[in-house]
Amino acid sequence: MTLHLPNSTEADLARAIAALGTDDFPARLYRWLRHCFEIDNCTVVAFSQTGQPDILFSQSSVKQVHDRLEIDYISGIYQLDPFHDLHVKAAPNGLYRLKDCAPDHFHRNEYYAQYFKQTTLTDEACYHVTLEQGVSIQVCLGRDISSGRMFSARDLRIAEKLSTIACSLIAQQWKDIQSKVKRRPEPLTSHLKKQLNEHRGIHLSQRQCEVALLILRGHSSISIGLHLGISPQTVKVFRKQLYRRCSISSQAELFSLMSEFLAW
Repeated sequence: MTLHLPNSTEADLARAIAALGTDDFPARLYRWLRHCFEIDNCTVVAFSQTGQPDILFSQSSVKQVHDRLEIDYISGIYQLDPFHDLHVKAAPNGLYRLKDCAPDHFHRNEYYAQYFKQTTLTDEACYHVTLEQGVSIQVCLGRDISSGRMFSARDLRIAEKLSTIACSLIAQQWKDIQSKVKRRPEPLTSHLKKQLNEHRGIHLSQRQCEVALLILRGHSSISIGLHLGISPQTVKVFRKQLYRRCSISSQAELFSLMSEFLAW
C-alpha cells in the first residue's frame, strides 16, 4: 500500500534538517512529524547508564501530560516505564509502540494507576535510538485527552515508514551527548535490596527483589515466571514471602515502599 504525505511535509523536513545542531531541532522535528500523522504531544528523553534521565524537549496542549514529569517520573519511577526497558536492553533503533512493549498487566499496576493514567495519555509510541556512548534518545509521541483517540493503523504505518529518516536525524542531532557519570556499580535489584535493608530493616533475597521489580513493572505471575525461568506457582511463593517480609498486603503498598528507593 502506497502512503502519500502532504506536500508541506517536505518543507518541514527540510527545516528540521537545517536545524540540526541547534536548539531549534526538536521543535522542528516535532512539527515535521505532526504534519505527517496525528500526534497530540511530544517528549524527548535522554537515558544514560546512571543518573536521572534528561528531558531535552517537551510540548503538549494538555497540562497534565507533563505536569508530573520532573517531580515523579525523573525522580525514579522512569525505571518502571516500558520504554526505559528499551534503553536497558540497548534495543535496535526504530519505532516502538507502548502497547507492544508493555508487560501483560501494565494497565493494572501502580505505576500506571498513580502516574501514567494521570498524564491522560491514551496511546504512545517512540523513536528509540541507542548511541555508542551508552546513551539512548527517545522521541516519545503521544495521543492524549485532547483527541481522546489511539493511533490509527494509518498513523502507525506512516510513523514506521518515516522511522529510518527520523532515527537518523535523532542520532545526528545528539551524536555528541555523553553519559554524565560512570556506570552504575550495581544492578537495580541489588540497589533495592541494599536500600531496604539499610533504611527499613527489610531483608530480601535477590530473587525476591527481582520478583518485586517485575511486579512493579506490570508483569503477571506467568510473565514473571517466563522472565525468571520459574513456574507461576513458584512466583506466587516468592510474592507471598515478599509481602510477608515487607509487612504489606497489596501491590499499592509495595509501590509506596519501593518507589522512594528507585532514585540513584
